[in-house]
Amino acid sequence: MGIYMKRLLFIFLFFITTVMGNMANAVLPGLEFSLHKNSPENIEHANSGPTLLVIGGIQGDEPGGFTAASLLVTHYKITAGQVWVVPNLNFESIIKRSRGVYGDMNRKFSKLKQTDPEFETVQKIKQIITSPDVDIILNLHDGSGFYNEQYIDALHNPQRWGQSLIIDQAKIEIADIETSGSGRIKTESTPFSHLEKLGRDVIALVNTSIPQTLHQYRLKNTHTAKGDKEMEKTLTYFAINHAKPAFGIEASKNFLTHKRAYYHLLVLEAFMNKTGIKFERKFNLAEADIKKAMYDKLQLAFYDKKIFLDVANARKRLNYVPLKKNADIDYIAGNPLLAVVSKNNRFNVRYGNRNLTSLKPSYFEYDNSLEDIKISVDGNIRRISLGSMVDVQQEFNVHAIAGYRVNVIGFTRKGVRDESNLTIKLKNIRSRYSVDRQSRIFRVEIYQGKKYCGMILVRFNKLKQTT
Repeated sequence: MGIYMKRLLFIFLFFITTVMGNMANAVLPGLEFSLHKNSPENIEHANSGPTLLVIGGIQGDEPGGFTAASLLVTHYKITAGQVWVVPNLNFESIIKRSRGVYGDMNRKFSKLKQTDPEFETVQKIKQIITSPDVDIILNLHDGSGFYNEQYIDALHNPQRWGQSLIIDQAKIEIADIETSGSGRIKTESTPFSHLEKLGRDVIALVNTSIPQTLHQYRLKNTHTAKGDKEMEKTLTYFAINHAKPAFGIEASKNFLTHKRAYYHLLVLEAFMNKTGIKFERKFNLAEADIKKAMYDKLQLAFYDKKIFLDVANARKRLNYVPLKKNADIDYIAGNPLLAVVSKNNRFNVRYGNRNLTSLKPSYFEYDNSLEDIKISVDGNIRRISLGSMVDVQQEFNVHAIAGYRVNVIGFTRKGVRDESNLTIKLKNIRSRYSVDRQSRIFRVEIYQGKKYCGMILVRFNKLKQTT
């Protein structure tokens, strides 16, 4: 082989191993974490209490923590103080059901090379943690077994982590914090700096709601500064060293996800009560109600609501979804744990570490000339915006629009191409074309010629009668 060919081969191999390697190790676009600031509308009420930062999903295989954090976003209203929530810190690992696609993110807060795929993510969350507005931090985890100060059995002993409240040290003393310059500045003691006292107060309150002694919370002090090299790399220890009170909350992995979320919310609410944050909750704090709330607000709107899907109980596959031709996928999710991921010419809809459905696309040019439609619902005429859900008891009829065609997915009538001005009942639509597994929700799509205009969903509130 000549020198010229050797050089070409070297350049090619360098490209494959370096450039392509970096692409393979990059965090997937669209799966960056989100920050949600839940504050009262009245600024005085926001300033009347502290700012709590809640972080879920630093490890992608701990769904109790990131589920509880997402419920804080979707189902809580803060009336005094502020709650900032990052429910999906390690979003790609959550979606891929991995503890850490690029290694354990909770071991990257001491030293981290800029070449690490998660370097930017870690830097961003560090900036949020060290924000002057943040007063206290809770990092949500699911841990093995049940922590107990004494050895009881293989599941209940000092080496376990579940059902524990973690502190790195008893108290944050008046600390010297290194500045970005050459000197050092001394900071005053921060609110909530007595970690052990606050932690024990929270646990005492939480355990009044947990009758089973072995399921009750216990305080676990890792004494990180005394030589725990692993804990020195963690998010909470980074926060402590920046004078930010921080706790780890661990629910036991021996419980199902909704029960883990229940315990996390018990602890979160106890912290809010003890620190002066006031809130309203949209469900009863009970396991069954949490399980139901987990599947509220699982809706996706694509391309400015041209496509609107409720995927809480979606069928395994949804076919012929009219996506926009020659355009990147663009959507807004009703829940911060929802993501749409391309795979094998389809798009998988993920809710945390669960796959809800798979979308098979049909590609269309889009028309933006229509914003709403007129529809009769059970005899009442209504004007409905595209990208909405309409509840139907018995029947509906989409009024004809000159120049447009209506397509009710799953309904057919011989010789009819435009399905407007037809009274349609649940029994007239084939069940297998429903959006949901209960065969109650169906797509009604509007077209202008070959261009797609938008859709509504019709949801029948009575199940189909068998004959």
